[in-house]
Amino acid sequence: MLKQIVLLSLSAGMLLTVHAQSAKSIITAKQVKKIEKVLSADDMQGRRTFTPGIDKASAFIEAQFKKAGLQTFNGAANYRQEFSMTQAETQSSTIVIDGKPIPDSLTAIFSYQPSVNLTEKSDVEIVKINAGDKFGPKFYEYYQSKKNLLVLVDSSFSNRLKNIQHIDKITSSPGTNTVVFVFGTKEAAAFSVECTNIISKKSLNNVVGVLPGKSKPDEYVVFSGHYDHLGVGSPAEGAPHDEKDSIYNGANDDAAGTTAVIMLARYFAKLNNNERTLVFATFVAEELGGFGSQYFSKQLAPEKVMAMFNIEMIGTESKWGTKSAYITGFEKSDMGKILQENLKGSSFNFYPDPYPEQQLFYRSDNATLARLGVPAHTISTSKMDDEKNYHTASDEIGTLDMKNMAEIIKAIALSSATIISGKDTPSRVDATQLK
Repeated sequence: MLKQIVLLSLSAGMLLTVHAQSAKSIITAKQVKKIEKVLSADDMQGRRTFTPGIDKASAFIEAQFKKAGLQTFNGAANYRQEFSMTQAETQSSTIVIDGKPIPDSLTAIFSYQPSVNLTEKSDVEIVKINAGDKFGPKFYEYYQSKKNLLVLVDSSFSNRLKNIQHIDKITSSPGTNTVVFVFGTKEAAAFSVECTNIISKKSLNNVVGVLPGKSKPDEYVVFSGHYDHLGVGSPAEGAPHDEKDSIYNGANDDAAGTTAVIMLARYFAKLNNNERTLVFATFVAEELGGFGSQYFSKQLAPEKVMAMFNIEMIGTESKWGTKSAYITGFEKSDMGKILQENLKGSSFNFYPDPYPEQQLFYRSDNATLARLGVPAHTISTSKMDDEKNYHTASDEIGTLDMKNMAEIIKAIALSSATIISGKDTPSRVDATQLK
């Protein structure tokens, strides 16, 4: 019995050594830079959803998946996982409150109806965001409401107005209600809201490739990142406009994560020993609200997804320096512990998310599958309390550490080995405990 244990230990050690050697030869800083350079180049025009730049990025990723030898998802004709969304473009609007016309510069209207005509006699609830309130939670509560709302916002939040006005009016599930934000008005005894919109369907796509599992083809492990960013001038997300450089290249956010997904696809395809099916997904429209991952999550039975490695912003050193990264929602499953155990003896360390107040677990593409019980976590190095290039035009390839990126990608490859082989299965996320 002891002899068997020793042999098993030696076999496991040899397997890890083989994997490490393979990772070292396949996942190199040179190859990482080669992919990253293409994705974050100026000619991608910031990879904004619904622009030629995002189509160009998609075509590049598709070519990389084909080169790696991945299969398409569910026998699709190509790697493009296509879906559509509804967009509303406001053509005209008039708001009058207590006999006083409100200028467009103080309002933001969200509606997916061709025509809106509301008064105090309509089914409209008047709500407020008062001085001293936490603006973010209040705003999203009302913005996501299914009711007709007139939201009166205290003038102390006027610095938030421009960001709100530039939010893309696009959704996968358009409602029949209207939400109107008015800044600087405290009361509304009588009011009228008139608005006309052009409603259209917009097509977009994730890019998804598959390596079928050898012995457990119906059990899936997902590696993902989002390939969209903010475009030119970042009009919607409120990043400062730099006249010298208006292209938001998104080298770290998240060309870095997309680069990792491509490198991992190459690595596992060459290894060709995955017992579980591996799905490599790059999501669109993360910056608009996570719409790509939301669509993707509906294409898989969640109980068949054993783990999700979402990769976001790994181009800079973590707060612990090189050869380290953190895992969001570390305590919500034992996946992080499995990864750490598989890296025992290496110089790389995974840590729990050091920025819990930032709610990062809920802010990336892992969140949708996590809410379905999947042990879905995001791996990142971004110092979210001091990431000076975040959502700015300065997020360029020159700010990234390619050698360290390669080490992080290798660590993901090696630490996932026992999950991919079927030896380890992370515990499920308790969806009832999530926000």
